[in-house]
Formats: sequence, C-alpha cells, structure tokens
Amino acid sequence: MGLYKRWCNSTKEKDKRKFYWTYVEKDGGRGGIQVDLAQTIRSHYDRLERIAEDVDRLGYKTAAAILSEAMPQTPKGRSGDLGEILATELVEEEIGLRVPVRRFRYKDGRNMAMRGDDFIGAGYGGKGEKLWLLKGEAKSNKVLGKATVTSARKVLNRDSGRCTPDSLLFVANRMLESNDPDDNALGRSLRDEVGLKSLRADRIDHMLFTVSGNGPHASLKKDLEATGTNRDHYVVNILVEDHQDFIAVMYQEAEDLGDD
Repeated sequence: MGLYKRWCNSTKEKDKRKFYWTYVEKDGGRGGIQVDLAQTIRSHYDRLERIAEDVDRLGYKTAAAILSEAMPQTPKGRSGDLGEILATELVEEEIGLRVPVRRFRYKDGRNMAMRGDDFIGAGYGGKGEKLWLLKGEAKSNKVLGKATVTSARKVLNRDSGRCTPDSLLFVANRMLESNDPDDNALGRSLRDEVGLKSLRADRIDHMLFTVSGNGPHASLKKDLEATGTNRDHYVVNILVEDHQDFIAVMYQEAEDLGDD
C-alpha cells in the first residue's frame, strides 16, 4: 500500500478535467509511515545504495554526516524541499506518471532553492502512447493564503503553460546519462520536445500542490474554478496541523541513520 493511503484520508472531487484533492492525516497514520517517509526523504538527496555503502565503509555516524551535508539545515529550506518531495511521491502514487529525476541530488548548495519547475511528471499515454507531461508547483506553508496560491498559478502559466525548457532539458539529459534503455528513450522524447514544442496543451497537465498547517484555504478552490479545461488541472492540499514540528522531526529522523 502506498504512502498516502497509509498516512491520510482523502477527499477527491472531479469536474471534467479539474481535480480537487484534500488529504488529512489518519489517527495513527503518521506513525505508520514515519520510518518509510524518512527513507524516502533520504532517497531524494542521494541513492540509498550509496548511503548504505558509506555506512559499510565508514560507519553510521560518518555516513550520517555525509548525508547531512546534502540536506538543507534551515526551516525554510526544509519546508520547501519536503513540499516537493511529498508532491513527487503523490504524482507517482496517485497519477501514475514518473517524476524521473530526484533533482535535489544535483543542488548547488544544500540551503539553496533550485530554479525551474518544482517537479515534472512524464510518461506515455492516450492514443498511440505518446509523450505525456505534468508541470508541477509545490508550496509548503505553516499558514497557506491567497498570495501563495496566486504566485504558484502564475508560475504554472508561464511559458504558455509548458514545462520550462531548462527544466525539461535538465531531466532529459539525466535520463540520457542512464544505463537503462527505457530511461534513454524517455530522455530522447523529452529532449526532442525541448526543440520541437510539439505537445498540445491537453498533454501537459498542471498540478498546484500544497502542504499546510491550516488546511485548504478557500483560494485553492477558487483558483481551480478559474482554470481552463484544455488540460488536466490538479489542485492538492495536505493538512498537517503541526506543520513546522512535523518537518523538523522528519528531517531529524532522515539524518539519523542509526548506530547499530
């Protein structure tokens, strides 16, 4: 069973191509996923097998110090990163597209925000199994408000609603560096799209993903109502009432590799 199904109860509304999803933690749900979520957080900053090799060679304490150097240390940085991590996991669990690159592994500095689209989902679907993309923007706030929602929608709409070329090319090139032929094929499709811009709007979905301590602000539903119907639009909120404490605890657990 996936992370979200174990962790949260969900309410899902659909109107044509508009999806409004809200998630609230189950009683005891967090305890059931905390270890797995910590592992997931680690995997967004480094390959788990590489972390295990560090443990084997250097021991838990030194391996944890190496991992910590890749993770943000400021509350703001951790909040933003965890929003993107949770969004990535939701796309893969609930929509079925891949988010093929864990982009935090390529940060210039652990406390620096990355430029470009927050997350890009990719896969093949529809008649002829053609390329399908999802452009995503993630926001993580103790108190979510209209200004944040408006800002996120503005980012989704830029570049005529297409994935920004630099973000798409970054993902494409990482796929082409893989030893997996399927990754290479997807990378080639993405790289071609950077140049050709051949995908119609109805094959580039949008997701506005939020995690917040105050739940789904009214502006989220109003924002979704104002969108067009030429693509799938997902608006998502995860309610975590102790938002800041949750983030702090999860990063503490992610950095703790144990002492066995």
